[in-house]
Amino acid sequence: MIHPLIRQRWSPRAFSPRPVEPEKLQTVFEAARWAPSSFNEQPWRFLVATSAEPDWLAELQSYLAPGNRWARGAPVLAASAYRTHFAGTGALNRMALRDLGAAEENMFLQAEALGLALHQMAGFDHERFRRTLLPDGFEPGTMIAMGYPPGGEDRRPEAAGHAPARARLPVPEFVFGRRWGEPAAVLFGVLR
Repeated sequence: MIHPLIRQRWSPRAFSPRPVEPEKLQTVFEAARWAPSSFNEQPWRFLVATSAEPDWLAELQSYLAPGNRWARGAPVLAASAYRTHFAGTGALNRMALRDLGAAEENMFLQAEALGLALHQMAGFDHERFRRTLLPDGFEPGTMIAMGYPPGGEDRRPEAAGHAPARARLPVPEFVFGRRWGEPAAVLFGVLR
């Protein structure tokens, strides 16, 4: 059975205006800290703005694509980035983006455990973000809207006016055995 934190997690497009407590925000980023990474490089970095700093929040929001205007209603906006090369050797870190994804997934699950919701977005001005906010050697990751989901105690998407459509591919469509595209026999008992 899938853990409820995974099954219940969803990405709202609306948030309660309630500010996120600094302790909860710290815990979400602490979860990122514990993500696995290649050679323990921990290449992820985050810029974070909250409603407690309206000018900084507005500046970070200015990078959002027009289609993500809804994210301006979130009391927290974070922007992720990753270091492209290993700090010690200077070699290209081919796993850096994967490592960032692991850190972000830890954040999502921790947020769910704390009653918060996150929504990850690729729709922002990557080039301007890289040019104006990142040092050399870093690439943009995602923007993440954070806050309490709408709907009060009822955390179901439909309670907040969102369609509950959370379609996922069946596992046999992405876990293969000996031949690409054929379900793994060891998992699904389809021996040929």
